[in-house]
Amino acid sequence: MTARREDLAANLARVHERIDGAAMAAGRDAGDIDLVVVTKYFPASDVDLLADLGVRHIGENKDQEASAKVADLTRRDELTVHFIGQLQSNKVAHVAAYADVVQSVDRAKIVTGLDRAAERHGRHLDVLLQVALDGSGSRGGVAPEEARALADLVAESACLSLRGVMAVAPLEGDPRRAFARLRELADGIRAGHSDATWISAGMSGDLEEAVLEGATHLRVGSAILGSRPSLG
Repeated sequence: MTARREDLAANLARVHERIDGAAMAAGRDAGDIDLVVVTKYFPASDVDLLADLGVRHIGENKDQEASAKVADLTRRDELTVHFIGQLQSNKVAHVAAYADVVQSVDRAKIVTGLDRAAERHGRHLDVLLQVALDGSGSRGGVAPEEARALADLVAESACLSLRGVMAVAPLEGDPRRAFARLRELADGIRAGHSDATWISAGMSGDLEEAVLEGATHLRVGSAILGSRPSLG
């Protein structure tokens, strides 16, 4: 076993222990929570090691890096690729070619662009609505009061499936309170769209709070892969 594989295995085990503990505290089954390992800035070789260690979901933030990396993966068929970064309209067609899930849908233009691009590529994409929880939208996302209308638009799309909501906790304040607000919004959207069952919330520093508030998907990077490598 290589030293890098050993490090990744140990870090994964620690994160799963945290998830198990949080799930127990919440009275939930940890098996119902998917771990999305955020692999931005790390090479395809690390992703292949993660796949060998049982990881089935990876998250990428930057289109140019992600598209090249996904093309280099030797175990692509074993992985679900989540695009989790803020999405520019001029990148939509490119992202639709390789991502399986787009977690950062936050406006109508992105919905219509993804739908058209997915149709051209002969693909069907799962999408999440990114919701702004800080009131300013500085971390991306649709305003909570506009989320239901956007959900309806996704539901009308031919090549997109609305799977739920995603959010990043505000930089200031209690993340659990923010995730509780997200959970309420998710419940409201699910009342009109029964398949929208996913809540993507929680990262390396606040995954426990997210699990306590019903997160089904956790986006964890540094706790598994370590500090981002030098970009030279």
